[in-house]
Amino acid sequence: MPINRPYRGPDELPALIPLFPLDGALLLPRCQLPLNIFEPRYLAMVDDALKGERLVGMVQPDPDANTVAVPSLADVGCVGRITEVAESGDGRYLMNLTGVARFRIVRELGVLTPYRQAQVVYAFADDFVPNTGADAVDRTGLLRTFAEYLKARNLEADWESVNEAPNEALVNGLSMMAPFGPREKQALLEAADLKTRAEILVAVTEMALARTTGEGEGPLQ
Repeated sequence: MPINRPYRGPDELPALIPLFPLDGALLLPRCQLPLNIFEPRYLAMVDDALKGERLVGMVQPDPDANTVAVPSLADVGCVGRITEVAESGDGRYLMNLTGVARFRIVRELGVLTPYRQAQVVYAFADDFVPNTGADAVDRTGLLRTFAEYLKARNLEADWESVNEAPNEALVNGLSMMAPFGPREKQALLEAADLKTRAEILVAVTEMALARTTGEGEGPLQ
């Protein structure tokens, strides 16, 4: 099994990756996504990934597509590395996928595997450099909106952990946890930089707050 190592650039990642389409799922670089794998085709995908670099491409079905059996996929996803995996004892895998870098699908391949595969390019060079653009984030505005959202829904947060989190972990963590729909998740994924992702997160959260307080409409989920 390959050693656990960081990826320093797109040339270190394979151009052909397995795809795991999952509606509403968001994976971002250096963040962890817990997954419960039970479908036979994706159990096979994990088995094959564990034999190699342990890489899986998370991607959303295209929210505007009408196909059901083989749904069209969004153009952009994020490849992650299986960093924890356990067998459940009832035929499932429980695993954590740690985001490496976003990719853009060039083309899907006709393959014999039960899961889908695609040729991809890693077009977001900043994904390989931790904390790129973190200083440009309006942390105060983001935390203010986050606090308002929690208050409106009578929710609590571990504010000690929130306040200690660096900007990249804060923005990406909140983006992944945000209870928004596929379009909003895709917009957060495709944000050009961390500052833009934070601004999108604030905007969609404010829209949700407006809907809650009766000041506006527009389903986000």
